[in-house]
Amino acid sequence: MAATRLIALHKNKGMTVAACLKNRTDYIENPDKTEQGQFVSSYACSALTADEEFMLTKRQYDLVNGRRQKSDVIAYQIRQSFRPGEITAEEANKVGYELAMRFTKGKHAFVVATHTDRQHIHNHVIFNSTVLDGTRKFRDFFFSALAVQRLSDLICLEHQLSIIEKKPYRERQKRVLYPPKESNRDRLCGIIDTILAEQPKDFEVFLQKLEQQGYEAKRGKYTSVKGKGQKRFIRFRTLGTGYGEDEIKAVLEGKAKHQPYQKQPPKEQPFQLLVDIQGRMAEGKSVGYKKWATKFNLKEMSKTLLFLQEQKISSAEELRERATAATERYHAMGDSIKAAEARLTEIAILKTHIINYAKTREVYAAYRKAGYSKAFLEAHREEITLHKAAKTAFDEAGLQKLPKVKELDAEFAELLTKKKAAYPDYRKARNEMQELVRAQKNVERFFAEEKGTTEKTQTRYEYSVCRHARL
Repeated sequence: MAATRLIALHKNKGMTVAACLKNRTDYIENPDKTEQGQFVSSYACSALTADEEFMLTKRQYDLVNGRRQKSDVIAYQIRQSFRPGEITAEEANKVGYELAMRFTKGKHAFVVATHTDRQHIHNHVIFNSTVLDGTRKFRDFFFSALAVQRLSDLICLEHQLSIIEKKPYRERQKRVLYPPKESNRDRLCGIIDTILAEQPKDFEVFLQKLEQQGYEAKRGKYTSVKGKGQKRFIRFRTLGTGYGEDEIKAVLEGKAKHQPYQKQPPKEQPFQLLVDIQGRMAEGKSVGYKKWATKFNLKEMSKTLLFLQEQKISSAEELRERATAATERYHAMGDSIKAAEARLTEIAILKTHIINYAKTREVYAAYRKAGYSKAFLEAHREEITLHKAAKTAFDEAGLQKLPKVKELDAEFAELLTKKKAAYPDYRKARNEMQELVRAQKNVERFFAEEKGTTEKTQTRYEYSVCRHARL
């Protein structure tokens, strides 16, 4: 089975055609991917100088036609991937060579490189967009990729290889399950778990094993590593509990036991707000939308009732009281944190003024002795300005005696610690308040819709009775 793709290679902005061709051919002929060049073949050119020979043909095209090519397509690439374990690299290269020869009909020079660095063996075929005699170029056509795929399937059948069988549209199954995405940090944590299970001798051996896994280690105050393809280094201390540098060293020294991190799935929102069906219909929504919204409201109301049962709330009045209390508690905690932040800012500013005042006191005293001389002011304008700003701030704050910097530092540290400790409770109060308020709104909307439906039914009943009496 071989999956194929035809790609037009364009000239990169700011680069010459020759440089672009060299970059593309150097990539596919990478010795690390082709077993040191063992699985590289070519036609009408040498694999070592394919880019230069492609350029000679292009220059010949310019001479023969007397014009430069307008299109920025410099070559074409065919990617051909095989099922893992179905074919050897040597046979794959032969299949790729035959595909390129039959597709180009021997009129274009090409290079075939078989890569073995992945689980699936795959070919990269680059053929020159200009024909060998330099008279014309290959023109991409409609369904050219389909032509490559069909030709590849035919060659695979001739080599007794399987092909991809396309099912009719009605028999195709929609994919509903997707593998979970793994972040760079989760992948690093998994590798650390594996290395620690091997019980390295010390932290340096641990880093060497990480480097063997393809990570680059940067030693310093905070050791960090960077994997292949990553732009930034990751510090161990940012990976979470159990993966800090000190924690890893403690495990290696036998002072602690490593507990692998298990990623918790994101907590799903228990329920959502009900849809205002009447308001949406007034905006011009369709009958189909009304059917969907009715089902959606029923599901979300069921989830809301389950939430109320878990919270042991038995009446609308109790729900209203709980929601009000949660809202007041959330705002009170928020006001407390805001007050702490305001005091922290005030302390930082006051500390700066005190330091500036102490540094510039002698200069301002000399300025006063000089009779507030303009020449002295110009020479020491910055110090005098800082001194005046500090004095103005003290007067506005009504300070009779300046506090000590050490006292301010102690108060700042205490407030900062309390603020950080209050954040978990603040987030918990916020979530609790949001859930209760959401449940309250759902209950109110549900009963409002039920009341409206009952009133409409009652009106219709009374109208029918009156009409029957008249008859």
